[in-house]
Order: sequence, then C-alpha cells, then structure tokens
Amino acid sequence: MALSASLDGLRILILEDEYLIAMDVEQICRDAGAADVAIVDNLAGFDTPAAFSFDAAILDLMLNGASTLPFAARLQREGVPFVFASGHGISDELNRDFPGVALVEKPYSGGDLIAAVAAALKVPPLQSAGDVIT
Repeated sequence: MALSASLDGLRILILEDEYLIAMDVEQICRDAGAADVAIVDNLAGFDTPAAFSFDAAILDLMLNGASTLPFAARLQREGVPFVFASGHGISDELNRDFPGVALVEKPYSGGDLIAAVAAALKVPPLQSAGDVIT
C-alpha cells in the first residue's frame, strides 16, 4: 500500500546509523512524496547552516554511540520540525527538553512514522502503510 503524499516536495533529513533502517526510512519518505532525502550516520562536522535547511528531520536518539539531543536542540532553535525514531524509550530529558516532539518507537510502521512527521509539519497524512521497521 502506498503512503500518502503528505511529504510532497519536502526535504527530509534522516539521522540513522543502521544502514538498512536508514534505507527503509528513505524509501518510506520518498513514497510519501519527499523530494529530497538526506541520510546522516555521523554528526561530526555536520553542524553547518545547510544541516538546518531541511523541512523536517527524523532522528535516532543515538548515532554511533553519541547522543543526538544537542543536534535536536539546535533543530528546535532553528525552527525545523522533527521527530525521534528510536528503539530507546522516552526519558525525563526528552519530556523536559522536547515537549510535544513525538517519539516513534522501533519497531514502527512506515505509516506511523509518516504520520508523526506530518503531525510535526502540521500536514495531515491521507493514508498509511503497514511496513514495519525494526
């Protein structure tokens, strides 16, 4: 089942260090209409103005053992909508520092992920898919 075009024409940043998951999430975003999808598996040297020119971001909580929370805080300051997509559970720090930011817990369906991104963008999804990402 195809995903809605709720990300139609948008640029999406994916922070994910698991190659197969990153590729699946990229395809899910493209199926939802994203025009450009960038995958980053390491934040070293990625803190540039170009990093914050995306329409939305999907962040794993940890990349190669390093927390993505400082990067998430920068996205928040720059006004870039984002969601966390991770196997790590919700924490007090997430609730305190990122109120209202969704955490889509692995394993998740493509439809759940796109719905969370669409909600962060304030764009309603039209249809969901049953693909599960683990």
